[in-house]
Formats: sequence, C-alpha cells, structure tokens
Amino acid sequence: MSEWLLIVVLTLGAGLSMPLGALLARIEHLHPQWLEQELRHSIIAFGGGALLSAIALVLIPEGSAKLSITETAIYFALGGLAFMALDRLLDYLKSPASQLAAMLSDFIPEALALGAAFAEGGSAGILLAGLIALQNLPEGFNAFREMNAAKAFKPSVIILAFLAMAFLGPIAGLAGYFWLAAFPNAVGAIMVFAAGGILYLTFQDIAPQAKLEKHWGPPMGAVAGFLLGLIGQLLIH
Repeated sequence: MSEWLLIVVLTLGAGLSMPLGALLARIEHLHPQWLEQELRHSIIAFGGGALLSAIALVLIPEGSAKLSITETAIYFALGGLAFMALDRLLDYLKSPASQLAAMLSDFIPEALALGAAFAEGGSAGILLAGLIALQNLPEGFNAFREMNAAKAFKPSVIILAFLAMAFLGPIAGLAGYFWLAAFPNAVGAIMVFAAGGILYLTFQDIAPQAKLEKHWGPPMGAVAGFLLGLIGQLLIH
C-alpha cells in the first residue's frame, strides 16, 4: 500500500471514531442510570488519558524536535490561550457545540501532523493515528450527548454530521503529507500548538476535579505547570 493511501485509511479510520462514539451515546436510553453514572465517566476519563498520551508521547517530542526551546514554549502557551479564547467564546454564545469544537480543534491539527510524519519517515504517524482514534471515540460520545441535550438537531442528523466530519481527516492528512512536510518548523509549531490546546481542554472539559463553572484559570494553570516542566526538560537535554 502506498504511503498516501495508508494516510487516507488511517485518518479516515481515526475520524470514524467520532460517529462511533455518537452511536455508543445513542444507546443511552437502554440503560440510562448505569450509562450516566459509570460508562459515561469511564469513557470520558479514557479520552483524557488518550489526550495526555498524545501530548506526552507524540506531539511534544516530535514537535519540539523541530523548534527551539523558545519557539516550543511560545507555541505551547499560544495553543492553551487560543483554546481558552475559543472556550470562552462558545460559553458567551451559549453554544451547544463546545465539545464538537474541541473535537475538531485537535483532530485536524493531529491529522496534519500525521501526514507530515509519514512524509518524514519514522513510526510516529501510525502511533499518532491510534491515539487520534482513541481520543475521538470519547469526544464523539461527549459531543453527541451535549448536542442532543440541546434538542437543536435530530440524533440521526448529528451522527451523519459526525460521519461527514470524519472525511476532514484524510484531507488534512494529505495536506500534511504533500505540502507541510516541506516546512518542518510549521509542522512542529502545529504539533506544539495543538498540545497546549489539548492540555487546556483536558483539564477544562475532562478532568472533573479541575473544572469550575465560569472559571478559566484552573486549566490555564495546568498549561503553565506543564510548560514549566517542559522547559526544564528541554534545557536538561
């Protein structure tokens, strides 16, 4: 199988985890109490672990290797700030699609990075595809519940929309493979920027102990703490 076709298969497969998560949430009416109390929190926590592993195992190591320490710190902080701004905007607009925005905000940059990783060689692309699929499943689950609760769209319409969004993965992956691979600094910036944003989303939307309604400081504190450790690690090496 050629590399570009493998990218299409991997990114589309990872994207299909979004409607799969939505379908899983769709069966809530079969066991509402159990799903609400046990399965929902387990799936969300699993997604948080996958997101953190994407940051620690792929995005930061691969992205920082292409950037200076100063650039890494700046793009990481900018990612956290940008996702905080998006979070506040969605809250201000009272949008029922905050989880949807979060899902696409990390899926597209990671698909870009996956395509570029294949163009550069190495095994990071396959690992990243697996992590994207793992995190898209709980994010699709959570986004469906959020949008379905708002009663703005029929459940079938939401699932079909998630299915259509899965095809954004191959588009982004091929763009990274054929275009961004020639600009390694841009790939590194996208990876590190996405890492900062994903860390913010993890503590704002996934880690229940850190989240406070109408407060955006705690997740940014997590971004700042991770950034401090990151700078120290880069200085040591």
